[in-house]
Amino acid sequence: MSGTTLNRRSFLKWSTCASGAAALASLTACAPADDGGADQLAATGEVAANPVETEGTWRAIPCGYNGCGGACVNYGLVKDGVVVRQMADCSHEDSADFPLRKGCLRGRAMRKQVYGEDRIDYPLKRKHWQPGGVDVHGELRGIDEWERISWDEALDLVAGELKRVRDTYGNGAIVDGCTLTHSPEFGGNREIWGVNSEGDWPMVRAKMAGTNVMAHTGFGLSLTSAPDRFTYKQAKLIVMWGQNPSWSSMGMPTYNYQQAREAGAKFIIVAPNLNATAVALGAEWIPCRPSTDTALLLAMAYHMIENNLQDQEFLDSCCVGFDAEHMPEGVDPTGNFKDYVLGTYDGTPKTPEWASEICGTPVDTIRSFAEEVATVKPTIFQAAMAPARTHRGHQFGQAFLTVGWMTGNFGIPGGAVVNRYRDGMGGMNLIFPGNTGEESAGWVNPCFQAAGLYGGYSFSEPFDTEFVGVTYDELWDAILTKKCTATVRGVIDCDIRMYFSLNREGNHPNQKSGTVKAVEALRSLETVVACDIVLSNKSKYADIILPGTTVWEEVGYHKMTGDHENIIISRGVGEPMFEHKDIATIENELADRLGITRPHPLSAEQRFFNLCATTTYFDPTSEAGASPLVTITQDDIDAWGVEGAPQEGLIGLEDFLNQGGYAVERHEGDMYQAMNDSPRALFRSDPAANPADTESGKLEIYCQSLATTMTAYGFDETKPIPVYEKPDEGVEDTYADWDAKVKGDYPLQMVTVHYIRRSHSSYENVKWLQHAHASDVLMNRIDAEERGLENGDSVLVTSRHGKVARKVHVVDYIMPGVVELGQGAWFDFDEETGIDMGGCTNTLCGARPCGQGMEPFNSLNVQVEKWTGEPLVADYLRPARTVGEEA
Repeated sequence: MSGTTLNRRSFLKWSTCASGAAALASLTACAPADDGGADQLAATGEVAANPVETEGTWRAIPCGYNGCGGACVNYGLVKDGVVVRQMADCSHEDSADFPLRKGCLRGRAMRKQVYGEDRIDYPLKRKHWQPGGVDVHGELRGIDEWERISWDEALDLVAGELKRVRDTYGNGAIVDGCTLTHSPEFGGNREIWGVNSEGDWPMVRAKMAGTNVMAHTGFGLSLTSAPDRFTYKQAKLIVMWGQNPSWSSMGMPTYNYQQAREAGAKFIIVAPNLNATAVALGAEWIPCRPSTDTALLLAMAYHMIENNLQDQEFLDSCCVGFDAEHMPEGVDPTGNFKDYVLGTYDGTPKTPEWASEICGTPVDTIRSFAEEVATVKPTIFQAAMAPARTHRGHQFGQAFLTVGWMTGNFGIPGGAVVNRYRDGMGGMNLIFPGNTGEESAGWVNPCFQAAGLYGGYSFSEPFDTEFVGVTYDELWDAILTKKCTATVRGVIDCDIRMYFSLNREGNHPNQKSGTVKAVEALRSLETVVACDIVLSNKSKYADIILPGTTVWEEVGYHKMTGDHENIIISRGVGEPMFEHKDIATIENELADRLGITRPHPLSAEQRFFNLCATTTYFDPTSEAGASPLVTITQDDIDAWGVEGAPQEGLIGLEDFLNQGGYAVERHEGDMYQAMNDSPRALFRSDPAANPADTESGKLEIYCQSLATTMTAYGFDETKPIPVYEKPDEGVEDTYADWDAKVKGDYPLQMVTVHYIRRSHSSYENVKWLQHAHASDVLMNRIDAEERGLENGDSVLVTSRHGKVARKVHVVDYIMPGVVELGQGAWFDFDEETGIDMGGCTNTLCGARPCGQGMEPFNSLNVQVEKWTGEPLVADYLRPARTVGEEA
């Protein structure tokens, strides 16, 4: 490290002192650069005695983990290679058109990730594990002691196990993988595929509305892309179904929605609880139980049809399958959506009364809601991912698009029917990330040819009979039973022996359903290798831990953000501390030991230079469309000591680095907005001349290709039209007798939400954030009183799959019969009782693969009872998880 020597003792001393400096500023996320230190509180509640640092160099620093879509920028005051202070974006004048990208409490607490006492600083080996697959003592994973080893020994062991497992059992015996194992020379690994964040949306979007209708331009726009942020200011009504960006994304999204509110838009939020976004936007709350959204949508469709409120002209010209007169050629007309809703053939009209019993939404509310979205123009009708992260979640997506299209708010100024992935504004990429220039960036896992059509996830083509993979939700069962579902091939043999993960953001044991089985599965393997920065559940159950770098210790962080208008980059703040190594270096050194080509032959500086040089922006005045963003001079090339050529762009290289990227300055009504909204408008005006990328060229309410493809995955039978079929662990399963309304053993539904103190499982170890936000179970006062519970009581939450211990927070703003727990908490099993003391939602959510290999996180039944042991302590008072001083 330049200018200083940092050992563990001095490092921990500095870390402890620094914990007080700017603690309050980090949690408010908007402290100016010259904030004083005397009035800032340490985590202990005492006033920090040390003065705030003012010497050093300000540099752009990223959050960097499990990007939330907030599109934020942070700056750090770097002194001797250490960030001693942080501040928010100050790169230009703030305005509604061109807002500053201010970071949130998670990014402002990043120092406790980088410099925390729980950082893993040296390669470690589990004491009782030996290579070779025999003397592994897997039962001790998670409770064994750690031994410090050298990097050479660690890499020799990992390379040896990769070769041994591959040569003995085949490439499919290695799961997770990385660029190294995707090398054609190594031969690949078993891919983990499917969907977790997006639920069953990807295939629904692709088949019902098509993929990229302007793919030839490179803009990546589709008929379900989010509108431009300025388009929201034209809307009179904005429906946010299952969204809470004030928690999940923080940063910019809520600010942009607030601009629409100030322009006159009314907001309606559909959710099981009155969430923070609804409060911030003054939204009307439509309550709806988890996993029942489809029933509510069908009842809305019934009311619209009953009162002739649907936009029949739009349905006739732009859609197929709504009624018997507009079915695909050769299809039985009785299978149309309208007759299903009216109950013409099945004898069950999908009335508001029918739906209310299921979803819990009052009948009058259903009718008024349907009337409002059908008659108010323009309306933006948008849904998040959470309602589709349910069993049979594809039915929600089908119903949501159909009801949205019935309103006719499609292709009109200020109107849209969209599915939102994260919450950044803007659908058209205005900036395009560059590339490293390395051949390995284009490697495809030889064992798994992903379909690549349905969003940011790896998918097998369901009719491909050659792939070697396993779904997220079947991984643990596949390890234990040595069987897995392989789409049209059915259930096949699956012999997994090694879990190998170099993904520092991946915490699969924690973030996949069925963590009770995860522990059993990990303990059954021959070898578990993890690269990590802290002792997450991935590394806790490993045999070898490779200490990775954070993004602050690396050259070349480079990421397109969630709002499509800016890109964030970072040159890093200093050399890696202790014995941390970046993933590229680890992969190269393993490649040398495996005798294969290095996946990263270029230096870190050359890779980063290439990224900057190849980053482009959309120039509406240029026929070329995309132009270089960064100006590079020969002096830049010489100073960096890299290969390249000078070029002209919008911003100089050093300014690009100092700003931490680039944001496009926008103005209401600019060309970007018009281009972003044009696909829907062009399609609506002349669908024959501007067809959707679907089999019919129209929006497919009746979609046989969706039904065929989804069914081929082998988990569910999907219908061509939206229907409501009882989900596994929906509201019906909270009853022992649904008709008689007799409650069963698990009488409550649980919704698992993106929680404010974490980004998935990242930052869960940060005591600042634990202190700021307790990860409690939210429960309605009625349910609490029935159980004799008061606010702050310790409780035991039990499901069919596991048990967690938490405290309860009694509120009035969640539906009776529904409880809420934030996802991402690290599981921490009591080895004697099997109770998870960490509060991980996936301990409660069992692995039940469905749809397109999707995990039904929000279809979950639980019971909550008073804890009979000693009262639980707050998470921030529990000891930090470390590897122990002996390591």
